[in-house]
Amino acid sequence: MSAVRLSPARRTLDVAVSLTLLLVFAPLLLLVALLVAGTSGPPVLFRQPRIGAGGGTFTLLKFRSMRTGCTGPGVTCGVDPRVTRTGRVLRRLSLDELPQLWNVLRGDMTLVGPRPEIPRLARRYPPQHRWVFRHRPGLTGPCALRSRGYAARLDGRPDPEEYYLSVLVPQRTALDAEFLKRATAWHVVGFTARTAVYVLSAVWDREGGS
Repeated sequence: MSAVRLSPARRTLDVAVSLTLLLVFAPLLLLVALLVAGTSGPPVLFRQPRIGAGGGTFTLLKFRSMRTGCTGPGVTCGVDPRVTRTGRVLRRLSLDELPQLWNVLRGDMTLVGPRPEIPRLARRYPPQHRWVFRHRPGLTGPCALRSRGYAARLDGRPDPEEYYLSVLVPQRTALDAEFLKRATAWHVVGFTARTAVYVLSAVWDREGGS
């Protein structure tokens, strides 16, 4: 499977934004790392193979939000007992995703694109939707802004993975296709700004409800 290359403008934007945010958020990254270590113990980072552009794999980084040694489906439900108390807060505020800025800087990921899939589920994708693996996965994207709604729809399903693959994957790839048709650098800037507003809204809602 051949990879779709990013334009030079988008790659330059990826490097500039990810490097800047890693420097700006360095104190926050340290604080979250200490929080995870203090409440859940090591390891602080969660490392997992994901599908990159062209169908190859890379190691995705996240702050660990689940208990160690847990087994279960390859998708996370809205109410998932594997997620720790600290992990629920990190996921709500999207702080668990911050280490992926390193993946963007390395070139494994881009700022905005399809969400990176785990290999086991990628092999089960319906053939007509596997085109998405030609593209570099994104730190955020059309599906990321709706992921909480998707996760809630998995609750109570007898086979969450099957529902994800047969119902949610077609919906997600349709959103990805719509974005990728006009994925210019300026569009990426706009979408990144929308994501920032979305995350800040989650922070505001949490503080307002506390």
